[in-house]
Amino acid sequence: MARTAVAYSNLVPNGDLADPAGTATNAGAGNGHVIPTAGPNGKAVPELTLLRVTAGSTGGNVTVLAGDNPPALASGLGNLVVNVGNNATRWIGPFESGRFLQNDGTILVDIATGFVAGTITAFKVPRNT
Repeated sequence: MARTAVAYSNLVPNGDLADPAGTATNAGAGNGHVIPTAGPNGKAVPELTLLRVTAGSTGGNVTVLAGDNPPALASGLGNLVVNVGNNATRWIGPFESGRFLQNDGTILVDIATGFVAGTITAFKVPRNT
């Protein structure tokens, strides 16, 4: 199964944003999600990216995968693993490019196999706030 792309919801400087529904979680290692390229030079901007992960009746671990070296010179620090409890919401990020950026300019996120009926939303913080 392929990774599911999670489109950015852009936070608005000096404004507001209606709460987006998010993308349904796609569970299983290697079958999770990809945060697409959306920044300057055609790359994701980990330092300006926040993830909101909401679990349904069964939570579990959400893993932001370490990037490729290069460009992620600190990828040796490993993955970031966050546990999201049943019916809970966790905000994760922002992230370091030097640890999490993949060589194709994306960010990869895996969701635990037993994670049931959750959502993931990627927010991009504007640079001009």
